[in-house]
Amino acid sequence: MAAAVRIAVLGGGSFGTAIANMVAGNGHEAVLWMRDAAYAAQCQASRSNPRYLPDYPLDPNLSITADLAAALAGARLVFFSVPSTAFRAVARLAAPHIAAGTVVISTAKGFAPEGFLRMSEVLAEELPGARIGVISGPNLAREVARHAITATVIASADPEVCALVQALLVTPYFRVYANPDVFGVELAGALKNIYAIEAGMATQMGLGQNTMAVLLTRSLAEMTRFAATLGANPMT
Repeated sequence: MAAAVRIAVLGGGSFGTAIANMVAGNGHEAVLWMRDAAYAAQCQASRSNPRYLPDYPLDPNLSITADLAAALAGARLVFFSVPSTAFRAVARLAAPHIAAGTVVISTAKGFAPEGFLRMSEVLAEELPGARIGVISGPNLAREVARHAITATVIASADPEVCALVQALLVTPYFRVYANPDVFGVELAGALKNIYAIEAGMATQMGLGQNTMAVLLTRSLAEMTRFAATLGANPMT
């Protein structure tokens, strides 16, 4: 396990809470920031997040606050776990409190509503001095919280960023793979939601395992061709 460091997680939804709790459980000082001051105080007092991740107690190393400056003070790494629609606004609010050289990781999937930018591109615009990465994968927050076997990808052009995130997050149930292809990882993370909806429809229609296998394999092939055409590594 990496030496204890201070981590901030911006966004008190289900995945932000799961990530913050996992980092805290690994012995690090984690601070979870929420916009709603009253709800943040409730979560801090009850040691739970009943709105987004009920039935999972919060680790003693995790604190919750609505004070953005306090959450970011001294943080070596910041996870941005806010929806894509609020991503730029939160990054802009956070910018004065994030020192140059701080590692900043997006956990959001999708594109910014203005300019169709990826989340890492928004971070680069709003936090030009940050060392940026993204994590993406089939990571349902409730399954992470209950310690189901899970894998994710940390993508960054900076190998030290990848190594730090791996060291902070790895557990016996959570495996973290490194990949330098930020564009490919973000694009795949957004595209897979389309195919997930398709797979859900097929399941509800009772189309069977043969049909599901066709959908999954052809979806993967289509996603690979599309991403590679745009410049992503087809192996991503």
